[in-house]
Amino acid sequence: MARYIGPKQRLQRQIGEDLGLKTNALKTARRLANRPGQHGAKGRRKLSNYGIQLKEKQKLKYIYGVLEKQLRAVYEKASKNPAATGSAMLSFLERRLDNVVYRLGWAPTRAAARQLVNHSHFTINGKKMNIPSYQVKVGDVLAMKAKTAKIPAVAEAMKQEANLPAWLESKAGAAHVTKLPVREDITEKIEEQLIVEYYNR
Repeated sequence: MARYIGPKQRLQRQIGEDLGLKTNALKTARRLANRPGQHGAKGRRKLSNYGIQLKEKQKLKYIYGVLEKQLRAVYEKASKNPAATGSAMLSFLERRLDNVVYRLGWAPTRAAARQLVNHSHFTINGKKMNIPSYQVKVGDVLAMKAKTAKIPAVAEAMKQEANLPAWLESKAGAAHVTKLPVREDITEKIEEQLIVEYYNR
């Protein structure tokens, strides 16, 4: 599956917010004021309504590491869900396997989590799973392979106290999905209604 492989700091500077794409938050904060490009230091023009919606949609893409085609597919799926479209869309993104690994505190960033999943470091219900976009379900048991915990980046990430969401339980390199994520479980500042309006225009 295609993915963005360019500089992640550029994406954060484009949005003007720390999106959790880099591990060094202090270095990120020093550069967020300037937009990328030759004229990035100049003042920003006031955004139109379309520009505000586009920016919010781009922010969501960058946070979860998905491309436009993938996000559009998630939106189409969410629009058929009986729940509110915006909340359903965020729930589907939260249930991606790479995001779950990140939420469990087993990787410092979602990009790192995606790489670990691609390299088959985890199992779902005892079976190898290397698809980052796999949607976890209630009752799924996610386990980390023994050798994975010895990877320096993983070991360092696991030393940090993870702010575990209410829909996940974790213990000793294993996790259990107890329920589906809801809007209140997502801590990032996302205005999902603007994204719904963007796709509905």
